[in-house]
Amino acid sequence: MKISYYFLLLIFAGATSIAQAQQSLSLHKVDEYVATLGALNNANVATIADTITRPFANKEDKARAIFYWIANNIDWDLQAIKAGSSKKNDPVDVIHYRKATPLGYSLLVQEMCSDAGIRCLSVDGYTKYFPEDINNRPDEINHSWNVVQLGQSPDLWYYIDAAKASGYADNRMKIFTKQFTSEYFFADRGLFNIDHYPKNSAWQLGPGPKSLKDFYALPVISSAAYEYGLQKMQPLNGYLKVKTSNMVNFSFNYNGKDLSSVVLEIDENNKGSKTEPMNFSATGKLLTFSYQFKKEDEYPVSILIDGKKLVSYFVEASE
Repeated sequence: MKISYYFLLLIFAGATSIAQAQQSLSLHKVDEYVATLGALNNANVATIADTITRPFANKEDKARAIFYWIANNIDWDLQAIKAGSSKKNDPVDVIHYRKATPLGYSLLVQEMCSDAGIRCLSVDGYTKYFPEDINNRPDEINHSWNVVQLGQSPDLWYYIDAAKASGYADNRMKIFTKQFTSEYFFADRGLFNIDHYPKNSAWQLGPGPKSLKDFYALPVISSAAYEYGLQKMQPLNGYLKVKTSNMVNFSFNYNGKDLSSVVLEIDENNKGSKTEPMNFSATGKLLTFSYQFKKEDEYPVSILIDGKKLVSYFVEASE
């Protein structure tokens, strides 16, 4: 009986892996097709939505086409984001200027999904962009994203964040770097919920922080966290009060990808960051390392895996 049970488990695991591989292949084909279409200059919202989704029969592929096109053809409007402006967020304006705040991204995703027959809602809420945001709740919402419904079950609602998928800004909001991140499409719920906090708690899909205060106490999640399937990070508190005489232990569960380097990026007194290579252990799907913050001061600290920013903390080191 046990042999049959384990045999069935192996079959199920194999089938799941095949299904995931097929899904990845399908999304890759969607991306390839949409990339061939280019920027579609001079086309309006409805025409772009129809052009990029027409070849695809199922709603997931259509939603992926919309996500991929927007993330790769719309840039952050840094001036509007810094000013907290709500102007030019209408989908018509976003397509015209090819720039948007996160709200503009989410409204465009919603509009194109509606044109493609997909139920999609724009969600307003909060995110942490930089380590200095930890424990500093803003007075107003500062981010927007989408939830997409592909069926009647609550399990068939999915997260999309086209703004974060598009790239990132420096901590002065002066320079936008274009960098597509695929994993913000139908993003992992557990990770997304420690990276985003909705104004309306009904749009927190699955478990997450119970309050905005709890959310802002967490570390800052970067795009590589999605790529590496970050889970069960320790420390979980984003603001680290440490003694200069003690070691701080870090541990993360991840998806088991091969790792060549783990580095701490430490910004002391805004004089420019220095990097500290870590002597790390990556056993199975567990990454661990330790570090002693010897300088008495307050400073942001980021963890980079193979040159990609994973997660950030704010450290207060004292004797």
